[in-house]
Parts: sequence; C-alpha cells; structure tokens
Amino acid sequence: MTAKISYEGVEVGTELPVQSFPVTRATLVRYAGASGDFNPIHWNEKFAVEVGLPDVIAHGMFTMAEAIRVVTDWAGDPAAVVEYGVRFTKPVVVPNDDKGALIEVSGKVAQKLDDNRVRVDLVAMSAGQKVLGMSRAVVQLA
Repeated sequence: MTAKISYEGVEVGTELPVQSFPVTRATLVRYAGASGDFNPIHWNEKFAVEVGLPDVIAHGMFTMAEAIRVVTDWAGDPAAVVEYGVRFTKPVVVPNDDKGALIEVSGKVAQKLDDNRVRVDLVAMSAGQKVLGMSRAVVQLA
C-alpha cells in the first residue's frame, strides 16, 4: 500500500477530518488482553483512586494509537507514518457507566518536508482537557 494523499495536494494548514473515539471499561479490558498491560489503574477503580487517580484511566499507548488513526485514515496507509511521538499530558479518565469517555482528535499539516513528507500536528482532547502534547507525525505522501 501507499498513501492515497498527494504531496502536491496538501498545503501547510490542511486540516485532517476530526474523529471521535469512544472508550469504555470494556474497551480497556480488551486492550489489556491484547497488549498484556494489566496494570490495575486501567480496570480497578478502587486501586486507581488509592494511588491518587480520579478513576480508572485509559492506557497511554491506547490513547496514542487512537490519535494516530486520524492520520492513517487520512493518508490511506498505516505504513505512511514514518515517525510518531507524543507527550502524555493528562489521563483519559474512563467512568464506569454506559458512556465511558470520548477521545476527540483533530490534526493539520504543520510543515511540508523533503521527499514528499509532511509533519502533521495532532490535538487529542478528552473531557475538555488536552490529553496528548507535542503529538506529531511525519507522513510519507504519494
């Protein structure tokens, strides 16, 4: 596969489609099983509160993975992402109810680089708070 987006077709400031990703306790249990990360802060409310968290929180790597989906969906090829990094700024708190939490992600082309690459800056929010800082991806376009 290769990216479906043309380098010539984007400019600095090009906005990627905004996406929202729901997160429930069931989502976290499934992710724990797939990743092998069974830290109780991700599934045990009593433990999470005892260690000073407001409630159960989503895995950082899960949050990071959901955010980059905005880029991979836009580019049309997950392999188009050649670099990706974030800083974890706030946890995604996942209440024990039918709604859970929502991670809302937007992105825009921040810089055009050499070799048909662009830098995309992402903003990931949950409950009105920025949950990832310095969230940037370098993407190889067609």
